[in-house]
Amino acid sequence: MSRLIRFERTGGPEVLQWVEADVPPPAAGEVRIRHGAVGVNYIDTYHRSGLYPVPLPSGLGQEAAGIVEALGEGVSGFAPGDRVAYVGGALGAYAEVRNVDAQILVRLPDMISVEQGAAMMMRGLTAQYLLRRTYRVQPGDTILIHAAAGGVGLLVVEWAKALGATVIGTVSSDAKAELARQHGCDHTIVYTRESVSRRVREITGGEGVPVVYDSIGKDTFMDSLACLRPLGMMVTFGNASGPVPAFEPALLSRMGSLFLTRPTLFHYIARRDDLVAMADELFAVVASGQVSVSINQRHPLEDAAIAHRELEARRTTGSTILIP
Repeated sequence: MSRLIRFERTGGPEVLQWVEADVPPPAAGEVRIRHGAVGVNYIDTYHRSGLYPVPLPSGLGQEAAGIVEALGEGVSGFAPGDRVAYVGGALGAYAEVRNVDAQILVRLPDMISVEQGAAMMMRGLTAQYLLRRTYRVQPGDTILIHAAAGGVGLLVVEWAKALGATVIGTVSSDAKAELARQHGCDHTIVYTRESVSRRVREITGGEGVPVVYDSIGKDTFMDSLACLRPLGMMVTFGNASGPVPAFEPALLSRMGSLFLTRPTLFHYIARRDDLVAMADELFAVVASGQVSVSINQRHPLEDAAIAHRELEARRTTGSTILIP
């Protein structure tokens, strides 16, 4: 028996239900995990609200870490008692115990805690593909990251600094600006009172930046394009303010032959070899101390609705986890 979060209709956080369900023995290729911590991510609110439709009723969540309890037939490379983490697979991480496909599991190194594992897989692997694969940041680059005090934002700030970049970060308040600076952000822009594109042009001497990482979506998209230098890359990887409206592609030409991509983590980790290599790089940079995992909100698992309200109201910084 496991207690878990489920929803039977889409809507606000109030649709989340705290229920009990039996957990069958793991099927072939599966591993049963007792969660020690569960990650909360903005994509969870998209599933709950219906922005990203899923079959109902449904569990929720795609990221967690814990201890292996049992193995299904044919599983190798893991054993009961192993500390593991995962991101992806079927929705349902908001649970005390569940079965998951062994192909999405990675073993946690000794220097990474279960709470860190739950808080860093989606955000940390997102930071990895943004900085190392979508646009490979080089020493001397100046980059722009929106929501610099958020879970992905703080990781990107620290990792980009370790790579030798100058980092410009947007935030919603002076308190978040100070937090971003504490993590190494060179220039902060409080977007609630400043023009982002104007400040970026001032900071870069009118040149613009080679890349913008934008998880906000509708509210920032056009201003983000205006921050780019010719041949710059716009990386729109989230929709916190809503999806970007349709636009004429010739706009990219007029603004400097810009590149636009809308990546998602799950395409980057679809091959197990890529997942393991990306996770190894993430664990190594965290273990080195160059990048930290900031867990600034913890809630009991049954209070998932509170976590969603805080996240959608932009009252969070760093990562949020649920404790079963």
